[in-house]
Amino acid sequence: MHSVHNFDDIRPYRDEEFQTVISRLLADPEFNKVMSRYFHQTPDVFDQMKLGMMATRNIGDFQARFIVPVLNQILVSTSRGLTIHGLDHLDKSKRYLYISNHRDIILDSALMNVKMHESGFNPTEIAIGSNLLIFPWINDLVRINRSFIVKRNIPVKQMLEASHLLSHYIRETIVKGSDSIWIAQREGRAKDGNDMTQPSLLKMLNMSNKADFVAGFQDLNIVPMAISYEIEPCGNEKVAELKKRMADPNFHKTEKDDLMSMMSGLKNQKGQIHIQFGQPIPESVLRHIGCEPQPNERLRLLAEYIDTEIYNSYRLFANNFIAYDLYYRTNKYQSRYTLEQKEAFVTLTHERLRLVNEDIDDAMQLWLNMYANPVCNFEKLATGTKMQVADSLK
Repeated sequence: MHSVHNFDDIRPYRDEEFQTVISRLLADPEFNKVMSRYFHQTPDVFDQMKLGMMATRNIGDFQARFIVPVLNQILVSTSRGLTIHGLDHLDKSKRYLYISNHRDIILDSALMNVKMHESGFNPTEIAIGSNLLIFPWINDLVRINRSFIVKRNIPVKQMLEASHLLSHYIRETIVKGSDSIWIAQREGRAKDGNDMTQPSLLKMLNMSNKADFVAGFQDLNIVPMAISYEIEPCGNEKVAELKKRMADPNFHKTEKDDLMSMMSGLKNQKGQIHIQFGQPIPESVLRHIGCEPQPNERLRLLAEYIDTEIYNSYRLFANNFIAYDLYYRTNKYQSRYTLEQKEAFVTLTHERLRLVNEDIDDAMQLWLNMYANPVCNFEKLATGTKMQVADSLK
């Protein structure tokens, strides 16, 4: 992809850079320490793994030999399986911008990429915030796994320049490049289960638009999508963070908090996982929104449309209905779950909340609300739409 812009600071690494980066990665003491601890490998086994990495010649082979097996093992050991629907809406020869809800730092996009690759789709580049690149080895690891960098926590003037560059990178990758792109609908994960698209994301995407509203967004080929977990990844960490923010509006997570969330998301039980792709946003929808004269209102309406598609695509599990009934003290959805499922969810709740060093009653309400909000969001949609419900009674 040729461009007048220099994307070297944010783009994924290329095949010709792979061996330099992998050598640097394997020489990093912190990377070696983390890998040895996570995989519980003996020195001999870990040395063999490193030799295998050094012998790998390109990014595709590296992902196939090392990353995909790790992700599949995570699925086997921490989930009850992953399903994916909606790929029939997509053309394998085209490039798309997938705008997704966001629940787990690493797994949301990584699991999507594995399943899409199995279905014959080209790799998807992944947006990742610079705030997560705590150590140099994390920067190297994500960029040899097709991630590009969204710069955060920088001065306002630099942020404007970075947003322009990011906007051009995304547009040029989709219009002129070879890969699709995944980006979260908001900065950071949804801590309360309430998935909402930030109009500021759409404003950033539009910065590189040299056409009108309709043509500019049509070029991006936006596909709303949703990932749903039966058990919230890092749910207790999310509750603890929400509680701290309620007590102190100026609370900021530490780098250690982000690293712990990344590791917890990989190790914690997730139950069933479902990925659902919506259809590309039709030109007719963009034209309808484009009739609105106010630019900010156009972006708000487009964000609202994406939200609606995500709520329609979100798979509601028994845990969501149980939490709704417990939180609102009702039996409204009792036909959606069994007594055994309710007891299992309550047990899970107490087990996870024991890890939260906060007031247990407040933590309980935040936990239930996190699971209940997807049900609330679906209820807000127009009547007559079809609800997706996990068939967990079988």
